[in-house]
Formats: sequence, structure tokens, C-alpha cells
Amino acid sequence: MRSLRTPLSEEDVRSLRAGDVVYLSGVVVTARDQAHRRALEIARSGRSLPVDLRGGAVYHCGPIARREGGEWRVYGFGPTTSARMEPVEAEFIERFGVRMVIGKGGMFERTEEAARRFGAVYAAFPGGASVLAVKSVRRVLEVHWLDLGMPEAMWVVEVEDLGPLVVAIDAHGRNLYREVMDRARRAAGL
Repeated sequence: MRSLRTPLSEEDVRSLRAGDVVYLSGVVVTARDQAHRRALEIARSGRSLPVDLRGGAVYHCGPIARREGGEWRVYGFGPTTSARMEPVEAEFIERFGVRMVIGKGGMFERTEEAARRFGAVYAAFPGGASVLAVKSVRRVLEVHWLDLGMPEAMWVVEVEDLGPLVVAIDAHGRNLYREVMDRARRAAGL
């Protein structure tokens, strides 16, 4: 088990191996499909994002939150299916210097290659464990792009011991999801 704090260095990330369990503290930025697309459109047009993602952790999550007393209170903080971001995640890692992507359900070859090349990992958070994730939330620091809707907005959240996160893709080319699929194919004689 490892405890890490954002911003993450390349050394932090390259020291992780597939199968390691991590608890993450610091700042996590949520981004689902639409936030990924908007961020990349902004970057491709030469403009800057409202938050610096270098050394950061991007969480595939659509929080459920409510404003209370002028501040946001998070009630749901579980992961969404990461495979939907596979077509853009490699570019996201490269352009923004993201060191950790968090979600559920795994990612594939393009993300695996970007993680190896640029020093990043994909960490799986257990699906259905939103209550556990909510306990890690200390406060919402910022919210961007609420015009996309609450789950698609980019939330900047301070967390303490978000986890358990299992490193499923490491910066050395291992992808636990791919390995399980390969074993299943061999066992089935495919």
C-alpha cells in the first residue's frame, strides 16, 4: 500500500507497479466525456484551461453535489466507466501532463502507451463504492463548465486518502485488464 499526494512527480508514478494499492490525497480534478472534449478543444486552440493539470490526478467521475451555505457539499463521488474516454485519454495525458487517471472498468492500448511514454498510471476505484469516495472529500475548491451539467462539469476537489485505488495500468507497460482478457481468451481456446 502507498500513500501519495498531488502534485505527483514522474518518479512517484514510475515507482508504482500494476497491482499496487494507492491512497491519494491532495487535489483531484473530475472530467468525464464532455469535459475531456472541451479541455482538448481549448488546448488545441492555444488557450489555457482554468486549472493546471500537470502532475495531477484526473478522476472519471460525475459528482452529485449541492450548494449549502455558499459552498458545495458532495453527496456522490463514485467513478464512471473509463473506456468511454479511451479515444482521447492519450492526448489528454500528453497535453496536460496528467500523472494519474482514476476510474472504473479499465482502459486500453492508446492509454497504456501514453502512460508508458509520459509517466502516468491508470488506477481503478471500486464501482459501487461512492459512499467510500465521498468520505475522502474535504472540500470543493472550484467548479468549471457547469453549463455542461453537474456530472460533466470539471470539479476541482481536495481529497484525503481517496482509495483504495488499484494501479491497473502502470508506466512500464503492464495493463491488468489486458492480462485478464488475454488469460480468458487462452482458457477459452481463442
